[in-house]
Amino acid sequence: MQAALYNLKIQKRIAVLSVILLIVKTIAWYLTASVAILTDAFESIVNVVAGFIGVYSLYVSAKPMDTDHPYGHGKAEFISAAIEGTMITIAGLIIIYEALNNLIHPHTIKKLDYGIMLTGATGLVNFIAGYICIKTGKRNNSLALISSGKHLQSDTWTTMGIVVGLILLLFTGLAWIDSVVAILFSGFIIYTGYKITRTSVAGIMDEADTALLHKLVLMLNANRKENWIDMHNLRIIKYGSRLHLDCHLTVPWYLNVHEAHEEIDALSGLVKNEFGESVELFVHSDGCLDFSCQICTKSDCKVRKHAFEKKVEWTMENILSNSKHRISRQESQA
Repeated sequence: MQAALYNLKIQKRIAVLSVILLIVKTIAWYLTASVAILTDAFESIVNVVAGFIGVYSLYVSAKPMDTDHPYGHGKAEFISAAIEGTMITIAGLIIIYEALNNLIHPHTIKKLDYGIMLTGATGLVNFIAGYICIKTGKRNNSLALISSGKHLQSDTWTTMGIVVGLILLLFTGLAWIDSVVAILFSGFIIYTGYKITRTSVAGIMDEADTALLHKLVLMLNANRKENWIDMHNLRIIKYGSRLHLDCHLTVPWYLNVHEAHEEIDALSGLVKNEFGESVELFVHSDGCLDFSCQICTKSDCKVRKHAFEKKVEWTMENILSNSKHRISRQESQA
C-alpha cells in the first residue's frame, strides 16, 4: 500500500513537470518556428495527457482489495500503459506528416540559438525525471511508472537528436535538415510506443514474465532448504505493483501441519525479502511420495525407502510444469 501511494506521489510530480516542459518547448517553437521543435512540443502534449492518465491509474491501483476486486485494482496500470503507448505511436505518425509537409512547403527558421538552449534544457530534465521513474517503478513493480519513465527518456533522445539537427542547421543553413531530423526520430518514438503497448497487453493477458521467473528460480536454487524436496506448478501474475505467486511445495510427508507451515513461512520470507512486501504467496504443500526419495537430499531421513540418486535443479522449464519431479527409468539405470 505504501509503495502504491509513493508511486502515485511520483507520478503527480511527473505530470506537473510535463506541463512546465510543454510550456518551455512551446516558447522555443514560437521563437524559432522550427517544425522539429514543434513536433517535440507536440510530443510533450502527449506526455502531459499520459502523465495525468498515469496519476489516475495509480490512484485506482492503490485502492485496497475488495469483494469486487479480490486481487486488487493493479490492472488499471496496464490499461494506462496501453493508452500511453497508443498515444506515443500516433504522435510519431503525426510528426512524420508534419515533417514531410515542411519539406514540401519550407519556411524560414529564426533565433535558433534560443531554441537550442531551451530545447536542450528540457531534454536533460526529461532524462533525469525518466531515470527516477524507471528506478522507482522497478523497485515497486509499477508498470505505469516504468512506462512513464521510458516515455520521458525516449523524449530525451528525440529532443537531443533535434538539438543536434538544429546545431547543424545553424552552421550550414540547410533548411531541409529540420524536417529530416524530425522524420528520423519519429521512428524511434513509434518503436517506443509499440514496446509500451506490447508490454501492457502482455500484462492484461497475464503473459508470463520470463525475466522475473528466471530471477525467482535462481534465487530459489541458491537458497533451497533441505525440506524443500520439490517445487512445481509455479506461476506469477502481475497486478500493477502487486505480484501474485502460487506454487506447489513438496515437503517430507511426516511433517505435521505446523511444521509444514513453517517451511511455507520460510519460503514466503525469502521471496518477500527479495521482491518486497507487495508479493502475495499462495503455496500448496504436498507430501513426498516413494519416488521422491531418489531426488531428496535430506540426510537425516529415517523413513527413506530408496537411495538418493540425483538432485534435480529447478529450472524455468521443470518448475513451471504441473507435476512432481522424478528420476526417469533411463536415468535411474544409467
